[in-house]
Amino acid sequence: MINRVLVANRGEIARRVLRACRDLGIGTVAVHSDPDAGAPHVREADAAGRLPGASPAETYLSAERLLDVAGRAGADAVHPGYGFLSENADFARAVVDAGLVWIGPPPEAIAAMGSKIEAKKLMAAADVPVLPELDPAQVAEPDLPLLVKASAGGGGRGMRVVRALEELPDAVAGARREAESAFGDPTVFCEPLLVNARHIEVQVLADAHGTVWTLGERECSVQRRHQKIIEEAPSPAVGPELRARLCEAAANAARAIGYVGAGTVEFMLARDGRFYFLEVNTRLQVEHPVTECVYGVDLVRLQIEVAEGARLPEAPPEPRGHAIEVRLYAEDPARDWRPASGTLHTFEVPGVDAEFAVPAGHGLRLDSGVESGSEVGVHYDPMLAKVIAWAPSRAAAARRLAAALRGARIHGLTTNRDLLVRVLGEPAFLDGDTDTGYLDRIGLDTLAAPLADEAAVRVSALAAALAQAAGNRAGASVLGGLPSGWRNVRSQPQRRTFEGPGGPVDVDYRLDRNGLASELCPGTSLVAAAPERVVLDHDGLRETFTVTTAGDAVHVDSRLGPVTLAAVPRFADPSGQIAPGSLLAPMPGTVVRVETELGATVAEGQTLVVLEAMKMEHRIAAPSAGTVAELNVAAGRQVESGAVLAVIEGTPE
Repeated sequence: MINRVLVANRGEIARRVLRACRDLGIGTVAVHSDPDAGAPHVREADAAGRLPGASPAETYLSAERLLDVAGRAGADAVHPGYGFLSENADFARAVVDAGLVWIGPPPEAIAAMGSKIEAKKLMAAADVPVLPELDPAQVAEPDLPLLVKASAGGGGRGMRVVRALEELPDAVAGARREAESAFGDPTVFCEPLLVNARHIEVQVLADAHGTVWTLGERECSVQRRHQKIIEEAPSPAVGPELRARLCEAAANAARAIGYVGAGTVEFMLARDGRFYFLEVNTRLQVEHPVTECVYGVDLVRLQIEVAEGARLPEAPPEPRGHAIEVRLYAEDPARDWRPASGTLHTFEVPGVDAEFAVPAGHGLRLDSGVESGSEVGVHYDPMLAKVIAWAPSRAAAARRLAAALRGARIHGLTTNRDLLVRVLGEPAFLDGDTDTGYLDRIGLDTLAAPLADEAAVRVSALAAALAQAAGNRAGASVLGGLPSGWRNVRSQPQRRTFEGPGGPVDVDYRLDRNGLASELCPGTSLVAAAPERVVLDHDGLRETFTVTTAGDAVHVDSRLGPVTLAAVPRFADPSGQIAPGSLLAPMPGTVVRVETELGATVAEGQTLVVLEAMKMEHRIAAPSAGTVAELNVAAGRQVESGAVLAVIEGTPE
């Protein structure tokens, strides 16, 4: 029997494992880097060990430090979660050699699948359909388009699409750098790119006594940068006959490598119905909650019980209903998925029925690594949480999930929430017509558009001004129930300026015996105003606005869509002004490469600097055409968000 588990991970997956251990009465030990010292998973464990440093290499990727914490804490088992060392055969062997229980597949199975190159050879021998492997050094024009992939790891890191031969050298070099940074292995290979194909995966679970379960398939085709953002079970594209073939192939793959524990066999499903092996993820998947909901199982609990030697029942439970999961990221889809870091001031999702567990009936589940007040740094993946809706039908699940996301209060960081809501209501998605090119096919101009339109921004700005004015009047004995600015006779309007999503918003209003009057929102009347809640009659409807202030930011939440405004001071500080043509760092990070030099002539949109942040490379482009008049960076240098990397002056003749 396992008595104490070291969870060798962080964030929401660490919290997920901790919950399963608590349910089983098993003691827990968390680990944390220095930036994660105050993270929720650290507080929730029975004990926690520090991993000195911040970067993954010196913390969560350090097998020596993890095992040292396990020994000092008296742990007798290790659960790796996903990512980091979860698919590292050497770490699994080190855990076993230390006399601890490894809650995962045998090290030999991990090693067999640890190299995607070797894994494809094993699967071909087991009669699992595979795509041909291409050597990057021998790629020719007929091989295009193709995909450059990291041989180790996953999660979309170390992947590049190549459509022209001249793109290949940069794609291979970039993929190698990302693979080395994320997985410690720079090996890459190429394979044909299946256009308009679906990403389908099968959940497997096997015990040490020969029983292999296949728990249906998951559809994971809605992706950005080859990383999944929406997953569901079952797939709308898979019928009973295809499901049987997929599950048979997945079971054959598991048996071929002597698999034990939970794992996932991934396939690409072509439009003609043929499917091809991608990889075996020898670990728990991020999207495991949709399978748990539909099959009514606890996969982490089953992982632990299998590691203790338990036998699985002969057959898995029957599926019920449909589940959809979205990954909520701190990123801006409209700006090339630029990650965001900083303080998450407010994080509230309405109507949650269960956290890290299957709801008692159909309902809403939340698996989150953050809470209100959490700090989101630059060293790790920017995923904040997973929100899962489980319902009798796919349409009902999509509607429930969209409503929860629309009503969520998320303040302090830019997220992909608006995009997720739009996808869940988009006709092609609702028809099940998705593939790995879905986002490009529908277009980010449509899907990444803010939920709040220009009219909503205007009325939200008015509500923000009235809330702040009510705060000024709070505690007053006379007219205390009205915002400041009330006049008995007509006078000059009150004025406030906010910086909105599309630029400055000038708010003007009068409050007198005739009520509220504002040229910004004509016809809108005031029902009630308090520092955190304003009620307006707008366009013939009574609308409620929740207003939250955090520093200079004002967050307004309503049925019309979330709006974030920045209060503009009456007198600007000249020292804070940025010179025209400045190229600013959009996030803290490390300079990987500088692709220009002082005095060079550059075009608008030309890549000048490549930053690495949150495990991904980000290209920083020239804001305008001109000459590089100032260059403040070099490869290897750390930069802070907002730092001036370069200054572009003039437009060349």
